[in-house]
Amino acid sequence: MSRLKSYLFLGLLFLVHLAFAQEKNGGGRQRFLLDFNWRFAFGHPSDTKKDFDHGTSYFSYLAKAGYGDGPAAAKFDDRAWRQLNLPHDWAVEQEFSPQASFSHGFKAIGRNFPGRSVGWYRKTIHIPASDLGRRIALEFDGVYRDSKVWVNGHLVGAEPSGYNTFRMDISEYLNYGADNTIAVRVDATMEEGWYYEGAGIYRHVWLSKTNPLHVAPHGTFVTAQVNNTNAEVTARANIINENKTVKTFSVLQTVVDAAGKTVATQRQDNLTLAPFQTQEVRMVLPVTNARLWDLESPYLYKLVTTVLAGNQETDRYETSFGIRTIRFDAREGFFLNGKHVKLKGTNNHQDHAGVGTALPDELQYWRIKTLKDMGSNAYRCSHHPPTPELLEACDKLGMLVIDENRLMGTSEQRIDDMKRLIIRDRNHPSIISWSIGNEEWAIENSIIGARIATTMQDYAKSLDSTRAISAGISGGFRSGISDVLEVMGYNYLGNGDIEAHHKQFPNQPSMGTEEGSTFATRGVYVTDLEKHYQAAYDRKPRPTFYSIEEGWTFYANRPWLAGMFIWTGFDYRGEPTPHGWPSVTSYFGMMDNCGFPKDNVYYLRSWWSNQPTLHLLPHWNRPGQEGKEIPVWAYSNCDEVELFLNKKSLGRQTMKPNSHLEWKVNYAPGTLEAVGYKNGKKVLTDVVKTTGEAAAVQLTPHKTSLKADGEDIAVITVSVNDKNKLAVPTAGNEISFQLKGPGRIIGVGNGDPTSLEKDRFIEDIKTVGITDLKEKPVAGMDNGQSAFQETNASGWDDAFKKRDYKNLAPAYVHRGSFELPANFTGADVTFFYKSIGREQTIYINGKEIAQNLKESAEGNVFKLDHSILKPGQNQLEILATPIPKKYDWDNVNQDPGTFQILTPASTWKRKLFNGLAQIIIQTTKDAGEITLTATGQGLKSTTLKVKSADTEKRPSID
Repeated sequence: MSRLKSYLFLGLLFLVHLAFAQEKNGGGRQRFLLDFNWRFAFGHPSDTKKDFDHGTSYFSYLAKAGYGDGPAAAKFDDRAWRQLNLPHDWAVEQEFSPQASFSHGFKAIGRNFPGRSVGWYRKTIHIPASDLGRRIALEFDGVYRDSKVWVNGHLVGAEPSGYNTFRMDISEYLNYGADNTIAVRVDATMEEGWYYEGAGIYRHVWLSKTNPLHVAPHGTFVTAQVNNTNAEVTARANIINENKTVKTFSVLQTVVDAAGKTVATQRQDNLTLAPFQTQEVRMVLPVTNARLWDLESPYLYKLVTTVLAGNQETDRYETSFGIRTIRFDAREGFFLNGKHVKLKGTNNHQDHAGVGTALPDELQYWRIKTLKDMGSNAYRCSHHPPTPELLEACDKLGMLVIDENRLMGTSEQRIDDMKRLIIRDRNHPSIISWSIGNEEWAIENSIIGARIATTMQDYAKSLDSTRAISAGISGGFRSGISDVLEVMGYNYLGNGDIEAHHKQFPNQPSMGTEEGSTFATRGVYVTDLEKHYQAAYDRKPRPTFYSIEEGWTFYANRPWLAGMFIWTGFDYRGEPTPHGWPSVTSYFGMMDNCGFPKDNVYYLRSWWSNQPTLHLLPHWNRPGQEGKEIPVWAYSNCDEVELFLNKKSLGRQTMKPNSHLEWKVNYAPGTLEAVGYKNGKKVLTDVVKTTGEAAAVQLTPHKTSLKADGEDIAVITVSVNDKNKLAVPTAGNEISFQLKGPGRIIGVGNGDPTSLEKDRFIEDIKTVGITDLKEKPVAGMDNGQSAFQETNASGWDDAFKKRDYKNLAPAYVHRGSFELPANFTGADVTFFYKSIGREQTIYINGKEIAQNLKESAEGNVFKLDHSILKPGQNQLEILATPIPKKYDWDNVNQDPGTFQILTPASTWKRKLFNGLAQIIIQTTKDAGEITLTATGQGLKSTTLKVKSADTEKRPSID
């Protein structure tokens, strides 16, 4: 066979293999989770030495493609870095400092802490040879903030915002059939908001693979017209052809119900697309006996979009959606599926006790369910695009959503940010409104603001005409943005005359996008300004603001107001108004930052839900206050409530709608009991008792059966009981935790706004480089030992600097130093060695640790015995035969490696705050029994066993 025929034959075999590999991938679309086994280390915003010499090469990554240096280089040695899983928030792991940002909860990051404000992440993944010809992309759900991404040393893109989902096609940068290195540099020095935002890759990362002819990213849009019991589903799909030739194809759209049954299907054939072009394919699919998505029964359908070329499937794309109708009315409020619904909403930021912004998916679900249990039916994403998993939780649980843009503006970048938000999220049935901004005081009341808002609103409508456009306005409800919004969003009654604005614009629907901002500390009933504690009774927070009850009563009694969103559902780090240091979390939440309810939760549940409710406050542990008058409140939706102290009636009162009841009670230890009546009949009781001292620890998980997928969690409440098994509401015991089995602790908290305890207990890793490395040529490996004895500096040069690679010596001796801390007792010291010779013998402080070690591309690892080490300066000596250069421009490794000093994490612990703390545990990918033991001084310990069962795991590249 001729050489030409051989080449043609091999080429044909390759094409056949490639086609077979793509067909085997089920249409070509695959999506892998990239959360596991990243390496992490801190860099520096300005000191290049502390930033691993990044950006110092002669050719930078901005000058020429593929010239990423420092950690951006593919061959950078990151073995000494910390290993972790995503999502990850490094800010929550830092100490507190009064020099840190008020907005970010005084966590020690930002401009005053440059050594903790830049983080590097690296991960190596294998891409099989069969993927050549496919389109492969990295997808980041959110990185806080100012991130740059390299693949194999190539800068592939950057994203300045900490909230945008972004995608980067990396197909041409990859090594197929080999390993590939992803590097991400994150700079959280500058804040984007005025509340805690975390730092790092705090949302999921994905690797997507498709055939060149496929549905574009977030390329479907599903809407529905409802007619009695039937619906017409309009399915739009953007198909992109990333082949280099024209393609003829078909699109099949299939609607599948929640049971997996096909209920409608349509197909279009003989479609054509030129190379690198996109085409929208639109079909209408009738669905009979359609089940509507609503608050009580959030029914979800699935649209399956199949792309076929030559009757071979090239892509299959699934879209979850719901069939429902929404409408804002200027006179009657909001309607869902034709029924009037009062919006009973909360505003929320994205952090939680212990884990910061790095919320596991189950925690997102748990938080939405907790709000739903309070009676809330709406959620405003304050003040940025949410993570997709939060919206999925709202879809599944029946929670209405205002999805909010981060920053108003009409530049190309600002408009693109909003476009990405809407395109990504517009298939979620939970979303009822796009908010284009919040409290933009510099432009709220100006013609510039009105122009910007009008353009943003019209552009948003061009992307999705099915939802209303709104914004949160607090700078006075007068000319400017307020005049042009489709749905007016009032932020706080005290900021303007809402009724006057409504009279001026009677055809403009409206809602309260923020109300309340009340101060409350869970379990505290006497304000103590010295301790920064705010009594949990619902009071006006400031003269121009209103209590929760006043706010809700105002909105509930005006049908033209669609409803209101309370500031906030949960406490969050930062904005500790009205205090400063050492308060580190807000006081606004209906729940604290663990999700433990404050008393206002029961007020809202009384009037926001049909759940029978009766709740007494305060607790009844008031030693030393015998005979003093105590205000006792009852929250209830009963008709009447009667109060008893130690079985003596203190009076029966009638409950006014949207109100509460109060008694003045002279304190006496014992039992406080409330009895609720409906239609004259006793229906509910609530009892508060004086307790004894704490005697035993109790652990209560939100679920006891977990999935062994490395992601699932259990949210565990920690409390203490007295000898009579009554929960002690004033306890402040410190509780320690030990965990065994296939799980890990990922965070602790207690809801105390002034607590400066650690949120996470992690290993401490310090890395030490080798300094002042010198070398001297010798006649061979056998001659090097004597050179180590020389104290004369003559003949020793800076290592590698003066070598003549065309006339190398047979061997070289190298001498350098590394510095250990004054105390490294209890730490593991590991030398991550990188070969600087074809063969090498290594000594530390004169002690041989490796002899005649062969060159290794992967490097070697030596865990060092403390007996050969000393505090301060230590000496490293290496005898090595040199690595030659084939070409002058070849790079030869000149760095022998890094010493890692790893101090294991200390015991997890947390003090109770007013009787409660929280611990969150997460599974590994191994099945088994997780055992959590909680102990406290003078308390009976307790053990909780949680089963982690085998489950189908999401496809991932570990």
